[in-house]
Amino acid sequence: MAEKSSEIIKFLFNMKVVATINHNIDKDTAEYIVKEFGHKPIIEEKPSIEPGKVKENFTGEVKNRPPVVTIMGHVDHGKTTLLDFIRNTKVVEGEAGGITQHIGAYQVDTSKGRITFIDTPGHAAFSSMRARGANTTDIVILVVAANDGIKPQTEEAINHAKAAEVSIVVAINKIDLDGADIEKVKGDLAGKDLVPEDWGGNIQMVPVSAITGEGIDDLLERISLEAELLELKAHYNGPAQGVVIESELDKFKGAVATFLIQNGTLKVGDLVASGNVFGKIKSIVDSDGSKSKNAGPSSAVEVLGLNGVPNAGDQFQVVESEKQAREIAEYRITKEKERKLLKQ
Repeated sequence: MAEKSSEIIKFLFNMKVVATINHNIDKDTAEYIVKEFGHKPIIEEKPSIEPGKVKENFTGEVKNRPPVVTIMGHVDHGKTTLLDFIRNTKVVEGEAGGITQHIGAYQVDTSKGRITFIDTPGHAAFSSMRARGANTTDIVILVVAANDGIKPQTEEAINHAKAAEVSIVVAINKIDLDGADIEKVKGDLAGKDLVPEDWGGNIQMVPVSAITGEGIDDLLERISLEAELLELKAHYNGPAQGVVIESELDKFKGAVATFLIQNGTLKVGDLVASGNVFGKIKSIVDSDGSKSKNAGPSSAVEVLGLNGVPNAGDQFQVVESEKQAREIAEYRITKEKERKLLKQ
């Protein structure tokens, strides 16, 4: 402005802003000063490092992708057992007290095509994780025990699913037990605005038994039907982007993260930035434990190679260079610091 710095400091002082020649002042104050000194301020837009929509890099047509299904419901209503029956492996036996302690993601090949299942923990302590689980999902399967009815966490799951505006399919489980009352459960659900189809509503309800396997095929059919109605599509060509479902620090492998890919294809050797960590993907492991070279949309895979542990629910994307990855990570760390300072 060709004005003396002492004049500006004096002007600021009169505005009750104590600043020296080395201080940064905020945009609005600066704009006001420039105007007061009779000049015309031109605000320069700071180039944003924050990666925006990575859509432009996608090439080729949009193809159908498998649905991502989250299983929710009250603790002990048989969510994991149901999932187990679908994928024929046993997770529950090895877990503390038969309760799921982490979100697992599995891809299952059914007669109707592939479906990606995300199993969410049932405890209230996991509700934030669960709230995130619902936002990455196309369809929620609400598991309600026929002998137990609606419980507080069932309501919570209904609210999460409604807030995330996803389709709900209800699995009324444990119909093989004494005291199972399917009609009563339907009535309770209707009271929560989930009106069954056979009562003139639009919610599909399937009586199943995770132990005998009764009704499971019907459930898978309903999921496929729901997925067809939703017309789920994604780009297969281009750099991958998606969400971190879970992550941990393994004492042998280092930082391990589970990625749910939403667009593009993730390949070994890709540079990935997620939250404020980044790294080169060293290995991609499928949900069945086999290593693969790449993974497409709706795949849930475990990856190694990040320089830290990302938070569950963080977005990740493939970037072009290590410089860009580092910039994004540094930018986010600074943002995080600013946020903490503001809270104080």
